[in-house]
Amino acid sequence: MSTLYTPLIFTIKTPKTTIKPHTFLPSSFSNPKLRKFPNFSVQSSNDPEKATGIEPDNDKSDDKTTGFVDEWGEKSELESEPVTKLTDSDPPKYEDEWGNNGSPAVDVSGGEDEKLLELKRCFVDTVYGTDFGFRASSEVRAEALELVSQLEAANPTPAPTECPELLDGNWILVFTAFSELLPLLAAGSIPLVKVEKISQGIDTSNFTIENSTTLSSPVATLSFSATATFEVRSPSRIQVEFKEGNFKPPEIKSNIELPENVDVFGQKISLSPVQQSLSPLENAVAGIARTISGQPPLKIPIPGERTKSWLLTTYLDKDLRISKGDGGLFVLVKEGSSLLY
Repeated sequence: MSTLYTPLIFTIKTPKTTIKPHTFLPSSFSNPKLRKFPNFSVQSSNDPEKATGIEPDNDKSDDKTTGFVDEWGEKSELESEPVTKLTDSDPPKYEDEWGNNGSPAVDVSGGEDEKLLELKRCFVDTVYGTDFGFRASSEVRAEALELVSQLEAANPTPAPTECPELLDGNWILVFTAFSELLPLLAAGSIPLVKVEKISQGIDTSNFTIENSTTLSSPVATLSFSATATFEVRSPSRIQVEFKEGNFKPPEIKSNIELPENVDVFGQKISLSPVQQSLSPLENAVAGIARTISGQPPLKIPIPGERTKSWLLTTYLDKDLRISKGDGGLFVLVKEGSSLLY
């Protein structure tokens, strides 16, 4: 009975497998379907831990240079790598799409200068032909004030009083708003009278300011000014006190030039008949010019409590200045700047 419970044991013998050493394929043999990786070959091993290992393939045991077989079955040698990773060549150069050498850095200051220049030119073009803003429409005035706000926000000189090299010089008025100059500008609406120029000269070495105005007519040119002293109260504010007014002798023109038409209360009046009878008048004007030429300017003191004022500079660079005071808003361009041409 005990033999019925004896377990049966089956033994399966595995035939021995002989591992042949790895050999290279002949150089004449090419197999386009077989892709070989350079410097590596797959081998079998009796060691179960290295049965699937990938080992570098050496051409010869005594050859110091490692070789490999490419996809066409040709043998090549690997190039030796340099000991250091640093190259002897020059650092890389940056080239644009046209092949010019450049730098990846962005010039921020140059971009800001271009933006400011565009804003300044846009402002000058906007107020051109408005007689300092006196004849500007409500739309043009609103656009000009918006450009003023943008320029003030990008003011490159936060402390104008500390930059005398920028403040010094003669500044030409191009626009004013809510100003006490408006009655003076109204003189330009008088027939045959034109406000040629309003300027402000600043001398920081002597702490003086001179406001000048030039009026022209077909007969003569009249100039007058007001001089003042100032004190610095803050990096952007000065206190101004006017001292006297100066009236220069009129410059009589040698020839009287009248326009063809003149606008009087909306009606155009032809001046051709008057032009034909100007010869006797020109002789009389020439005599007056000889009499008053060379005379010194007339100086008149400015009395009263309204001689004191203040001026706040909200924008300043080498071309443009924006100032505000109890007399209103003033935008001026330095004489000689390209913005005036």
